[in-house]
Amino acid sequence: MTKIEAKTRIGKLKKLINHYRYVYHVMDRQVISDEALDSLKKEIFDLELRYPEFITPDSPTQRVAGKPLKNFVKFVHPKPMLSFNDAFSTLDMTDWQTRFSKLLEPNELENVDFYCEPKLDGLAVELIYRDGLFEVGATRGDGKIGENVTQNLKTIEAIPLKLRESQEVVRDLKKAGLDGIAARFSQKSMPDIEARGEVIITKKEFARVNVGQMEKGLPPFANPRNLAAGSIRQLDPLITTSRYLDSNCYSLISDLGQQTHHEEHQTLEILGFKTNNKFSKYCKDLKEVFKFHEYWYKNREKLPYEIDGIVVMINNNAILKKLGVVGKAPRGAIAYKFPLKQATTIVEDILVQVGRTGALTPVAVLKPVEVGGVVITRATLHNEDEIRRLGLMIGDTVVVGRAGDVIPDILKVLPELRPSNAKHFTMPKICPVCGGKSTKPEGEVVWRCLNPECFAIQEKYFAYFVSRKGFDIQGLGPKIIEKLMEEGLMRDPADLFLLKEGDLVPLERFAEKSAKKLVESVQARKNITLPRFINALGIRQVGEETALALARRFGNLIGIENSSQEDLRNVEDVGPKVADSIRAWFSDPKNLVFLKKLENIGIKIEAAKVAINPRIEGKTFVLTGSLVSLERQIAKELIRTQGGSVSESVSKKTDYLVAGDNPGSKLLKAQKLGVKTISEKEFTSLLKI
Repeated sequence: MTKIEAKTRIGKLKKLINHYRYVYHVMDRQVISDEALDSLKKEIFDLELRYPEFITPDSPTQRVAGKPLKNFVKFVHPKPMLSFNDAFSTLDMTDWQTRFSKLLEPNELENVDFYCEPKLDGLAVELIYRDGLFEVGATRGDGKIGENVTQNLKTIEAIPLKLRESQEVVRDLKKAGLDGIAARFSQKSMPDIEARGEVIITKKEFARVNVGQMEKGLPPFANPRNLAAGSIRQLDPLITTSRYLDSNCYSLISDLGQQTHHEEHQTLEILGFKTNNKFSKYCKDLKEVFKFHEYWYKNREKLPYEIDGIVVMINNNAILKKLGVVGKAPRGAIAYKFPLKQATTIVEDILVQVGRTGALTPVAVLKPVEVGGVVITRATLHNEDEIRRLGLMIGDTVVVGRAGDVIPDILKVLPELRPSNAKHFTMPKICPVCGGKSTKPEGEVVWRCLNPECFAIQEKYFAYFVSRKGFDIQGLGPKIIEKLMEEGLMRDPADLFLLKEGDLVPLERFAEKSAKKLVESVQARKNITLPRFINALGIRQVGEETALALARRFGNLIGIENSSQEDLRNVEDVGPKVADSIRAWFSDPKNLVFLKKLENIGIKIEAAKVAINPRIEGKTFVLTGSLVSLERQIAKELIRTQGGSVSESVSKKTDYLVAGDNPGSKLLKAQKLGVKTISEKEFTSLLKI
């Protein structure tokens, strides 16, 4: 990127981020996810590091978000309430350490250690006490001027109206070895105390309030932070009271002689503030910081409230003070965020892939970006209509999301950042693989290659046939399938079962041992259940659930083959189009020859074994997030073999949403629809495993 391009990009980013921040912090509305906004902020931060000459006073990196609302009395903070710059990787963290190390002397570097705590997702507040009594509570506002919301903060049980008695504080400070701080207190009076923390709402209370919203016909709150902020800004304290807010303090601004951030936390707790001490940790170096970050990334569900990362502070207050502030943030502290489920990046191109049914799927080629802990360079665009709905052009900046193992999606286009050379995209009228004609059938949204012999269609079909949803042949990946097809060793999937070791050894990547292993793996899969077999055939519009329904209704392949249109339409979830597709497949002579070939080879089709579990039978399950004790495909099969069914989307017909680690948007939809949500432990208990 040239200097001129960087200047233009920074200007566009500034304008867009400031707009989003105003809407979010002042108006309490969210039009872009926190994660996507964090990604934009990180981009402008990195650009300004490279080109500091373009830093201006109105940059989002130079001030804290928000302006005070006119509904409340303004409050001038005695000292500015700062925020933190963000880090998303170990590289970001080591870069941060390198930056602040350049400003310290060798003897100071020897004394650099860290104090880490979960980063709360709430509303930052300042609390001021005179003679031990709560006098003023204010929001952050723009960092210099906030809103006086004392009456509302008084409704929160976690915020003390009166600090503990001076003699009790002195006693407990001495017990903790904080004699220097204890000396600042007398037996008769309490020094002025200025503390800062976060107003939050627990996950349980967040769900309860949203249920109430939906019962009133109102939209649910998007996230706990919005609910906490909206509750504190209610003019009627009774509404705030009804929300059962919580609070945690994490910073002691008053100078009581504290030498470390750890001592601040200890002192706050002794004074009577609720803190996160039991979830926080002293770390002697970045190696320990990384372990702490990894622990909470994996165990965040154990906390009663939402967090989006950890805060890392240089523990030594003297060093922290020396490093000072740059822009809106202290140099000696940083927010080490968890891997983003969403991020912003640029669409560099759009390619078209050909699937096993001939479907042409547009795929965005992305500027590499880390999402969910992995770097991604591709995102599905589904179909031409989706591109139109998004208003996407090649060159656009987009919000891309990834939940669990799901293929990344483009969620939003940011046209405000569109470059002048952005290009429109149109679907190709010929197949990009075989050059055959492609068309969009009437009434469908998907373009398809019309050549059944298209190499890409055959390759994807063969791969699906041997996948875990079909014959589940281990060690037979796409590259091997492609090689077998190129060498003419596999004209259809049945040829796999005819392969001998001698056929494979001459091929690149194969030795005698690996050839023998693959042949044994293929031969071991000659027995297959009827639902898996039907699914493996790749009949259009027939997936796992429909295959299971057909197997349960007809019992064997002959029954399906001889079924009429009317018979098929009587099967659950089989409509006219699906029935037409099934009849067309079994009416094609080539497919019947293929089935006979499989029979002659020795493929044995077993009836579906269904061990009815009354707690599962007839119930529809949706899975979201990552499961720890079960692979997702195995979990689905267990549901089906015990009489239940699996859906990929939440609806009013869903009986249970199984929420694993880091659940996605399905959880919010389930809450909105009143669908029962169960944990992985509750799920496995239902399955009796």
